[in-house]
Amino acid sequence: MTLLSTDLASLVDWSRAQFALTAIYHWIFVPLTLGLSFMIAFMETKYVRTGDEFWKRATKFWMRLFGVNFAVGVATGLILEFEFGTNWSNYSYFVGDIFGAPLAIEGIMAFFLEATFIAVMFFGWNKVSKRFHLTSTWLTAIGANLSALWILVANAWMQYPVGMQFNPVTSRNEMVDFWGVLFSPVAMNKFFHTVTSGYILAAVFVIGVSAWFLMRKREHRLATNSIKIAAIFGLASCVVMLWTGDRSAVNVATYQPMKLAAMEGLYKGDNGVGIVAVGALKSHPDKKGLPDGDFHFRVAVPKLLSLMAYRDANSYVAGIDDLIEGNASQGIMATQEKMKRGEKAIQTFGEYKEAVVAGDKARADSLARLFDPKTAEGKAFLDDYFAYFGYGYFQSPYDGVPPVALTFYSFRIMVILGCWFILLFIVSLWLVIKKDMTKYRVWLRLSVWSILAAYIASQAGWIVAEVGRQPWTIQNLLPTSAAVSRIDAASVQVTFWIFTVLFTVMLIAAVKIMTTQIRKGSGIDDVEPNTMEG
Repeated sequence: MTLLSTDLASLVDWSRAQFALTAIYHWIFVPLTLGLSFMIAFMETKYVRTGDEFWKRATKFWMRLFGVNFAVGVATGLILEFEFGTNWSNYSYFVGDIFGAPLAIEGIMAFFLEATFIAVMFFGWNKVSKRFHLTSTWLTAIGANLSALWILVANAWMQYPVGMQFNPVTSRNEMVDFWGVLFSPVAMNKFFHTVTSGYILAAVFVIGVSAWFLMRKREHRLATNSIKIAAIFGLASCVVMLWTGDRSAVNVATYQPMKLAAMEGLYKGDNGVGIVAVGALKSHPDKKGLPDGDFHFRVAVPKLLSLMAYRDANSYVAGIDDLIEGNASQGIMATQEKMKRGEKAIQTFGEYKEAVVAGDKARADSLARLFDPKTAEGKAFLDDYFAYFGYGYFQSPYDGVPPVALTFYSFRIMVILGCWFILLFIVSLWLVIKKDMTKYRVWLRLSVWSILAAYIASQAGWIVAEVGRQPWTIQNLLPTSAAVSRIDAASVQVTFWIFTVLFTVMLIAAVKIMTTQIRKGSGIDDVEPNTMEG
């Protein structure tokens, strides 16, 4: 086990910061495109079916806002992918055969699909038939979501690495089961949970912009019809979100118990653990566990965490201290023991490489069999030692604890705002159908401000997913300290600040363009302002 030098620790921190910066800016733009693309396609479908020019103008209005986000999302996404090679080259080499496959498919299939048909969608009006243009709009929406599928499959594999085998000859992990990677329970659930969060954000965005029009007594027909579509789309997405959120609890409890403990600020495991609805954590700088009373205050729903995580209201949920110190009665191995086994795996691999260099074929073949799951000794070694490979890079058992406070509060922000969005959709739908929504100005203001809340909730969810799995780039297999490129930390600092300025300028420009387009409106005259389209 090698202690991290100050320079390496600085490099890891700055590399993580740069990647997080890029991901945060990227995720500002992507969620809106995922949901807005489908609502645009639905509006254009109404236009093709009815021939009503209103729906064509409505489609074009929302399409302009979609286009701004799509363009900036592509730019930040490309930089994000390049950073795997520049800042995380050890990671890319170690698992590039697996991680690169879904990203390659995303580029070859999904990205080119949306990139091809988005041109027809924006510039094909009056140049192709209505139905071909409509098909292009739907294919753009499908392509955008297929891009999300492959990217999220790659990300889910980092959370739950399956379908692979380590090859000691190449020192790389290689994919042996593509379908296992694609259809793992974590991958499928993560895809639906993440894209529906984008649908909800898009629905809130449409309702908020429409509410702004109603507050100014403009675009009444566009606003009321858009609210109806967005509220229904948002409610349907919330149903899927609730289902996938429930499945996420099971997956996290099964495959990432430390993340679950951090999400709940749970240090002392117990039977029948409740979920903390609201609470304030005590400061915890040393990560060595807290005594009883680790919250300043909390309001919890009794036994709900045990029920959601293990489908048994009285089941045992491990806390951070259990996972660090071990709990024999619950079959939980201590982190210290995992570190020893990880060191053994690293040492064995090192001995194999030495035997190869020395030309000791008999010794090399003997050690190589330990990495072959088809042999009994190989399966035993892989299960008992190589499964903890990443722990061998730890300096301390507490290295495996993620930032608890950030994960805990982000999770609560996400859930509380998610509940607000459900209420927003229900009330907005009721008001726009049964009432004159323009009379409820307080609600309209809340709807506008909900746009900001949607972006906060979206970022909070991503923080829970990514910060909660720290220090791992690949769960249990490769920590960030071993995945980073060995480059000068100063160069990462320079590019961090360059990207900060660049992305901020892009964000300001995008917001400026969107607000300009919103102020211009759709140009639709309200002939019958109180008419609600079916």
